[in-house]
Amino acid sequence: MPSVLLVDDEPNIRRMVGALLASEGYEVRDAADGASGLAQAAAAEPDVALLDLMMPGELDGLVVLEKLRERFPDVPVVMMSGRAGLADAVRAAKLGAFTFLEKPLTPEGVLLALAAALELRQARRAARALREDLGLAGTMIGDSAPMHALRELLARVGSSDARVLITGESGTGKELAAAAIHAASPRRDKPFVRVNCAAIPRDLVESEMFGHERGAFTGATERRIGRFELASGGTLLLDEVGDLGAEAQAKLLRAIEAGEIERVGGGKPIRVDVRIVSATNKDLARGASEGTFRDDLLFRLNVVPVALPPLRDRLEDLPALVTHFTALYRARSGAPAPQWGEDAMRALARYRWPGNVRELANIVERLAILHGGERVTGWHVREVLPVDDTPTSALAAVPAPRDAARGSVDGEVPLTEALDDYERELISRARSRRPRGTSRRRRAASRRIARASTGV
Repeated sequence: MPSVLLVDDEPNIRRMVGALLASEGYEVRDAADGASGLAQAAAAEPDVALLDLMMPGELDGLVVLEKLRERFPDVPVVMMSGRAGLADAVRAAKLGAFTFLEKPLTPEGVLLALAAALELRQARRAARALREDLGLAGTMIGDSAPMHALRELLARVGSSDARVLITGESGTGKELAAAAIHAASPRRDKPFVRVNCAAIPRDLVESEMFGHERGAFTGATERRIGRFELASGGTLLLDEVGDLGAEAQAKLLRAIEAGEIERVGGGKPIRVDVRIVSATNKDLARGASEGTFRDDLLFRLNVVPVALPPLRDRLEDLPALVTHFTALYRARSGAPAPQWGEDAMRALARYRWPGNVRELANIVERLAILHGGERVTGWHVREVLPVDDTPTSALAAVPAPRDAARGSVDGEVPLTEALDDYERELISRARSRRPRGTSRRRRAASRRIARASTGV
């Protein structure tokens, strides 16, 4: 259950607000002064803090707020006061307060503020997790020419505040590229919020993006903060932006041009400071010419285009990627990792990878589960790969990853083993390509080859 730190010198406030939150499923820890509140936070980091502004002693609410933000930057702090002036509210906002509640408090106001603060907490956690992934992955893995160019572009784009449109096939790492841009930007310590435009029902897109007021439509039993507000100060990733319908495109265009949004059912404009990064696997220029995507919205989103290369165009990065995903598997599972032979790398390089890096990660994990602690051969790889009749330009040997597991791969494969693998591959391809009605003579020839390859 979410935990709330409640700091207020008034016993009645602590008692009533504590009872309200407990009845709503929150775990509540309270303190009567700033020093006790900081001690409670140090003992167990809360998900949200409710903090009174005017408290006796040296540690008033603003001092406690500053110390909480320094030590726990991901914890949203909701300030409360019945006597605060505009100057105090402005100072609290500058120190990082999430919102301000005026006393006397209302149950609805407290619960709405906490719900919004928890969503912000989740967004901050997601941003931190992505930053950690970026550190582990070295931003974008690979030493190929396309990856060197991509890393340089991401660094340049990150330092600006321009809107970015990331394009690429499914599985090429568009979300990771967006996170890299955020991590390289001045907004890196602010929320990184992702919204999957393809996964939202069309009648709920506006509510998801901009939020809604209570009673705005059937089922809207409470106010909801939208993704734009959650990302305020940070970066908003519009994933699969090409799937937005015409009405949602128009609302998004207005929000970008005006720099403000309106919640559904609310008539008051809300200023938002958000950097927008969009991603899609669709050809939006073609969509604009065909009338399925607004050309004026495309111009706004596509200030800086970033195109991600498919894996088949950077197969020299396979060893580094396999090593990385093998290390991830070992770290997560604690199970022994496999060793990758050069014949296995050649088999991986012959495949077209329609699912790109995401598909490679799944294949590496599958082989690690099946052959942990063993040597993965080309035969093992071909057993788990789908049939792919499309030739690639990478039929030559690919350098094997070093230190993927215990020991390094020396690249030497015994001649007999290489011939066995080659013959098995020919047999596998022949069987997969055999049309219906294959003649008896061809089937007999195939059996003879099989017997010769196995020594039967």
